[in-house]
Amino acid sequence: MTQLNTPYPSTAYLTGFLRSRGVNAEQADLALALVLQLMSHSGLVQLREAALAQPEEKRSGPVNFFLDHFERYAQTINPVIAFLQGRDSTLAHRIASRGFLPEGPRFATLDSYDDEETGDPLGWAFGALGSTDRARHLATLYLNDLADVLQGAVDERFEFVRYAESLAAAQPSFDPLAQALAAPPNLVDRTLAELTLAAIAQHSPQLVLLSVPFPGSVYGALRIAQTLKQHHPNIRIGLGGGFVNTELRELAEPRLFDLVDYVTVDSGERPVLALVEHLQGQRSRERLVRTFVREDALVRWINWPEPDIPFEDVGTPTWDGLPIHDYLSLLDMLNPMHRLWSDGRWNKLTIAHGCYWKKCSFCDVSLDYIGRYETAQASTLVDRIEAIVAETGQTGFHFVDEAAPPKILKALAEELLRRKVQISWWGNIRFEKTFTPELSELLAESGCIALSGGLEVASDRLLALMQKGVTVDQVARVTRGMADAGILVHAYLMYGFPTQTLQDTVDALEYVRQLFENGCIHSGFFHRFVCTVHSPVGQNPEAYGVQLVPLPEVTFAKNDVGFIDPTPMPRGVDHDVLGRGLKKAIYNFMHGVGLEQDVRDWFELPKGVCPKPTVKRDRIGIALRR
Repeated sequence: MTQLNTPYPSTAYLTGFLRSRGVNAEQADLALALVLQLMSHSGLVQLREAALAQPEEKRSGPVNFFLDHFERYAQTINPVIAFLQGRDSTLAHRIASRGFLPEGPRFATLDSYDDEETGDPLGWAFGALGSTDRARHLATLYLNDLADVLQGAVDERFEFVRYAESLAAAQPSFDPLAQALAAPPNLVDRTLAELTLAAIAQHSPQLVLLSVPFPGSVYGALRIAQTLKQHHPNIRIGLGGGFVNTELRELAEPRLFDLVDYVTVDSGERPVLALVEHLQGQRSRERLVRTFVREDALVRWINWPEPDIPFEDVGTPTWDGLPIHDYLSLLDMLNPMHRLWSDGRWNKLTIAHGCYWKKCSFCDVSLDYIGRYETAQASTLVDRIEAIVAETGQTGFHFVDEAAPPKILKALAEELLRRKVQISWWGNIRFEKTFTPELSELLAESGCIALSGGLEVASDRLLALMQKGVTVDQVARVTRGMADAGILVHAYLMYGFPTQTLQDTVDALEYVRQLFENGCIHSGFFHRFVCTVHSPVGQNPEAYGVQLVPLPEVTFAKNDVGFIDPTPMPRGVDHDVLGRGLKKAIYNFMHGVGLEQDVRDWFELPKGVCPKPTVKRDRIGIALRR
């Protein structure tokens, strides 16, 4: 359960690689299949039965609304799914009219958008001509209402993206997952089990690999494994993916191996190839690579010294076997960059393994997915792009690199233009000075539509402490060059970094206000700093002026770690309070609202507590003219 608009790329990468090595590999997206089954006419009938089985006094508001309007939900669900899949675009007019869909509690949020002059609650976002976008947003609210019904009537942990995330994220013990998996299966569990058995019947595999990129993927993956162990005990099961690579590096929980046989860490190509060779009798168990197994009731780590597959040789990802026309193009958040994540199906591709900078103090630079940097020739990358376009018929690409290297992007853009390959692409970068206005124009000409990058805390002192390698003035000039080239620019922003003061926070927001005011960035998002055990802050907290909170005994997941920051703050002020003001401010800045206001107005602090910004109101303008 990661996103509904496009496949997560790990299975496409591994399927393409294994086939290139002569291994018969197939892939399936049971997360999408699960949602499509639940969000169907027959799925809603089953959901209604589950809701009616609840005592009336325990039914939530969304559940009661669903039961009261069930006939309308039953009549509209299949057409809405077809519309979101792009199969029935003309339905947009009926949905946008606000008379077609049952409007449950989620639609109440529209009231806050109401335009007093026009009476149109979404006019500010979509204008007079955006009927399709309006309809997608309304249809997304409709699905979110149904997700709330599933939460209220079936499983309180259900979400489309982060299903049962709390059971796995930074959980030192396997107990919460073990208890959840021992509970009687509910409607969601039974549906997933049926889909699992159908996929096994179709492909008859000897080895099943479960990719768990995020904590919200773990519970579902282990329910799949549980079904396989019950019905097909001879099938071997491997577990891998981003969650494993980040949080299970010190795995010592033997109960996990009641469900899976192997747990592999870091880039999957070499460990999986070794595992396949082992199961084919071509390699002993002692020569597995980066793999946990259970032996004599204990977890054992096996890592035969063998180099990784070079990035140049991992092959071309393939989406063969995935229902690429069944994904749902949602419009959940009205943030323009976040919209790219959920709206439209993008071919996800990595143009370099790891990060070429790998210095940022908040990042997991000690792990392979950041620390091992490898590139491929631009000609190889464009070969892959052309093969993917030929296979999928779709020309949109999301480059999923941690930070795409400017040198590789320049070579890639030139190769795309030389071959006259027409694609649209977006990705993540560092706002470094190498991205000149000339390079931005070249990238835009090659098809770049959006770039995101970490500004983090807009403070030169804190940027230096983070080892970002950029300054605020530099970021302003780089982003303005991108914006002038017609590229949508999104800034990742952070608050609560070690030693960050109230004054730092106020000054950072003033910088951000000026970046919007001067047309440097179009979009942004503030997130709270989280310390991880794999980051420089987590490994050397004294250098950042903080003290780590001791972790309990860990046998399962280990990632986030609490810390104590002695930096003084005024009484009654903490980063949670400041975070609410930061998020409210940036939401308004993205819509051109409040750019003339004193940034102190966004913080709900007592009068006299919030200090005046020390940043001059024309600081960014001066930097741009310099």
